[in-house]
Amino acid sequence: MKYLVGIDLGTTHTVVAYTDISMGAENAIPRLFEIEQLVAPGELAKKPMLPSFRYHPAPGEIAEHHLQLPWSPQGLSGEIGQVVIGEWARELGSKVDGRLVASAKSWLSHPQVERTADILPWAAAEDVVKVSPLLASASYLHHVRQAWNREHPQDRLEQQEVVITVPASFDEGARSLTLEAARLAGLSDVLLLEEPQAVVYDWCARNKEQAQSLLQDARLLLVCDVGGGTTDLSLISVAAGSGDQGELTLNRVGVGDHLMLGGDNIDLALAHIAEQRIASTRKLSAAALSQLIQQTRKAKELLLSPEAPDAASVTVLGGGAKLIGGAKSCELTREEARQIAVDGFFPLCEFSERPAKRRSAVVEFGLPYAPDPAVSKYIAEFLARHEQACRQALKTSETAAAVPDVLLLNGGVFNSPLLSERARALLSQWNGAPVKLLDNAHPNLAVAFGGVAYGLARKGAQIKIGGGSARSYFLIVEASTDAAADKKFGVCLLPKATEEGEEIRLHDRKFALRIGRPVRFHLASSTGDKTFSAGDLQEMNDDDFIFLPPMVSALRADAEDSGAEVEVELSAVLTEAGALQVECVGIAGGDANPQRWRLDFQLRKQTPVEDSGAQLPAKFTEAASKIDAAYSSNKKDGDSIKTLRNDLEKLLGKRDQWDMPTLRAIFDKFLEGAKNRRRSAAHERIWLNFAGYCLRPGFGDPLDDWRVQQVWKMYQQGLQFDKEGQLWSEWWTFWRRVAGGLNSEQQQRVYKDAAVYINPAALRSRKLLATPAFKSYEDMVRLAAALERLPVETKIEVAKWLLQRLQKPSEPVASWWALGRIASRQPFHGSAHNVVPAETVSGWLPQLLKQDWKKNQEAAFATVMLSRMSGDRVRDLSEADRNAVVAALKGAKAPVIWIDMVSQVVELDEAETRRVFGEALPSGLKLLAE
Repeated sequence: MKYLVGIDLGTTHTVVAYTDISMGAENAIPRLFEIEQLVAPGELAKKPMLPSFRYHPAPGEIAEHHLQLPWSPQGLSGEIGQVVIGEWARELGSKVDGRLVASAKSWLSHPQVERTADILPWAAAEDVVKVSPLLASASYLHHVRQAWNREHPQDRLEQQEVVITVPASFDEGARSLTLEAARLAGLSDVLLLEEPQAVVYDWCARNKEQAQSLLQDARLLLVCDVGGGTTDLSLISVAAGSGDQGELTLNRVGVGDHLMLGGDNIDLALAHIAEQRIASTRKLSAAALSQLIQQTRKAKELLLSPEAPDAASVTVLGGGAKLIGGAKSCELTREEARQIAVDGFFPLCEFSERPAKRRSAVVEFGLPYAPDPAVSKYIAEFLARHEQACRQALKTSETAAAVPDVLLLNGGVFNSPLLSERARALLSQWNGAPVKLLDNAHPNLAVAFGGVAYGLARKGAQIKIGGGSARSYFLIVEASTDAAADKKFGVCLLPKATEEGEEIRLHDRKFALRIGRPVRFHLASSTGDKTFSAGDLQEMNDDDFIFLPPMVSALRADAEDSGAEVEVELSAVLTEAGALQVECVGIAGGDANPQRWRLDFQLRKQTPVEDSGAQLPAKFTEAASKIDAAYSSNKKDGDSIKTLRNDLEKLLGKRDQWDMPTLRAIFDKFLEGAKNRRRSAAHERIWLNFAGYCLRPGFGDPLDDWRVQQVWKMYQQGLQFDKEGQLWSEWWTFWRRVAGGLNSEQQQRVYKDAAVYINPAALRSRKLLATPAFKSYEDMVRLAAALERLPVETKIEVAKWLLQRLQKPSEPVASWWALGRIASRQPFHGSAHNVVPAETVSGWLPQLLKQDWKKNQEAAFATVMLSRMSGDRVRDLSEADRNAVVAALKGAKAPVIWIDMVSQVVELDEAETRRVFGEALPSGLKLLAE
C-alpha cells in the first residue's frame, strides 16, 4: 500500500483525500484528489468534489459520445445503460423533471423501505429506469475508483488503505449497507470512520503543533456536523497535559441518534415558498418540485454568502414542447433565506426546550425527515441525554450548566458565517460564558481529510481519539417471571467503550440451536450515559434504546448432522472496519478452535411487532401433540383431524386471540406434518386453513422468510384433492394470507395461474366461464389484489379488468375491495414506489363516483383506498380529485374515518386495518407508517 485514502461519501457531495505513506507516515502530506467527471455534454473536468447525484437520461436524449468517460463503464453489477454522475447530473436534474437520483445516503439509512430495491429516482417519470439506494451509493464509489485508477494505474484504489466515513448516528444496518456498497464498487477491504471524529482528526492534523495549547483550558468538545442530509452530533472529552508526557488526550464519550435533518431541509423549505409563488392555485408535481429544489439550493448558497445580493431568482422549466414557454420564475429574498436558515433551523431557544414530536411540513419524497426543523432543540436534547458524561468531562456540579466549552462545526451548512456564528451564540447562551469556536476553514472537505488523518493516527503519526464503541449493545431476552411479562429486558452483549477488536463472550448464556434451521436474535443499542458490563440485565424502553434489525443465520453443517442440536455461546466484537459482528460459537468438548456461525442483520423492510414478552401458552405442548397426532405417519391417528380445530381452541383459546409467537409456533408444528397433509381432503383443507392463518401475512417475524421458502415448494405440487370447490377456496386463501412473504417472481407465478379466470375474456369461453365458480373466483380475485409486488403495468391490467367486470351487476362485491387494494395509495407489504400512478387512478374515479355509495359501501371504500392521502405527492391524487371524493363521501354519510383517510394522513384503527387487509391481522402486528 502506497497511499492512505479517505472518502467522504456524502449526501450531496463525495470528496476524496489521500496521502503518500511510502516515505513514512510521519512525513505524509494529505492532499485533495480532484475527481474527473462530466461537467457538460462531452466535456470532462477535474473537480474538488463529486456531487452525489445521478441523472438517468431518456432514450435518445443525450448522444452516446457526449457521455463518454475515459474509462470503461463496465464493472458495477446491476448498473443501467446510460447514466450521468456528478456535476453535469446535478445541472441536468435542475432543468428536467423526475430523472435525478438525490440523497441516496439518506435512503440508505431509511429502514422502512427496501434499500436494495429499485426505487430511485423517487419522483421518476414513467419511462425512467430506477436503481436501489445501495446501487446509487456504490456508483459514486465506483466512479471514484475508476477516476483514481486512471490517475494511479500502478497503485489501484482497491490495493490501498481506504477509509470511508459514515455518520456516527448510522445504525448497524446502514453501516452494513455502506460496506456492501463499497464491495459492489470493488473496494472489498475498507475501514469505516464516524464523520464527527473525522472532523476532529482533521483539526488535530492541521493544528498538530499548537493543538495542545489551543485546547489547554478546554474540557468538552461538541462536534456539530450538519451536512446535506443529516445532523450528526458527538461529544469529545479533552484532557490537555494529563498523559505521562503531558500529551493531549481525546476520548469520544457520546454520539447522537440518527437525525435526518440538514441542508436538504432548508432547500425544501425554500422550495415550498417558491412553489406557492410559482403555482399558487395548485401544487407542483413531485418531479417539478425535485427540479425546483435544485434551484433553491443554489439560491440558498448565494443568499447566505457574505456578499449576498438582495434577491435570487429560481425557475422551473416546462416539459417537452413547453420547455421554454412553460418556464415559471419567482424571486427569493436574502431576508427570507436568512430567516428560514437562521431562525427556523438555528433559533436561539432555551436549553430546556425540546423538539416537537409531530411531523412538520418539511416532509417530501417519502424520506422520514426529523419532525422539528430546529437543529438547536436537538442539540439541547442530545446534551441533556448525555448530562452525566458532560459533567464528568467538565467537572461541574449539579447546579452548573453541563454545556460543552468548545465547539467544532462542519458540513456545507456552516459555509455560511451567519449559521456558524448563530451556533456559537446558542452554545454561549446556554453556557453562560463564551464558547470557543475551533477553526474549520473547509467544512466541505474536512471529513475526507479526517479519514486520511485517522489512517495516519492508526500508524502512530498523530493523536488517536479513544472511546471504543459508541454504543452498548443488548440481546433481548424473555422475561423470567409472569409478573414481568409485559416488560422488555436485554442482556448487555457488548458494553459502550469496548475497544475495536476486543471480543466479548457471554459465557453465562448458553443456547441450544438446531443445525439446518434459521435462528434469529433480537438486538438493541443505546448511546446513553449509563455504564454497563457484559452480561448485565437491563429493562428496556423505547425512549432510551434503539431496536435494531434482527440478526439471522442458518447453522449449517454436514448433511448427516442436519436436525441435530448444538450448544453455543454468543460472541460480539466491534471490528476494525467499524461494524458490529456477532457470532454463535460452538462450545462442545472445549475445542480450542470451535466452529463459528456468523449472524447477519436482516435488512429487508420489516413491519414492527409489539414484543409483549409473552411466552407460549401453558398448554401449548398438549396442543402440539394434537397436531402431531393428526398429521402423524400412523394412519390410525388420522381420525383426530375431525376434532382438531375444537381441540386446539379448547387448549389455547379462540384462535383470533392467539398472539404472534403462538401463531408461528403452531405453524411450525403444521409444517412438520406437511408431508402428510394430502392423506385426505379433510387433512388438506384443515392444513391449508390453519397453516395460512398462522403464517399470515407472510412476514413480521424474522424467520418468516425461511417459513415462506418451505411452503413455496408446495405451490408446484398443487392440490391433491383438486375436484373439491372448498379446497380451491382454501388454496387461494392460503396464498393470499402469506402473499406478503412472497417475492416478486413468486407473486407473478401465482398471478399467472389466476389471471386467466379474472380476464373478462374468460366470459366468452364456456369452459373458463364454468371453472371460476368451481375454483372459487372470488378468492382468486382477492388473492390477485394481495399481490402487491406485481409490476405496476400488471396492476393496471387487473384493475381495468375489474372495472370492466364491475359494470355488470352479477360481479361479486369482492371485486370492489380488490380494486381498492390493487390501486391503494399506501400498500400493506409492498414498497411505496410500486403503486399505480396517481394520474392513472384519477382516470378511474368517474366510474366509481357514479355508484350509489349509500347502497354500495364496498365501492365507496374502494374509492377511499385508491384516493387515501399518504403525504407523499408522488402517490397522492390531486387536491381536486380528493375533494370530489370527500364531497361524495359526505353525501353518502360515510364514516368519518373514511373522510379523514382521504383528506389527511391518518393512522388506521384496528377495524379499518382489518378491512384493508381483508381479515384481522395477528395480534401486535402493525401497519408501517410511511
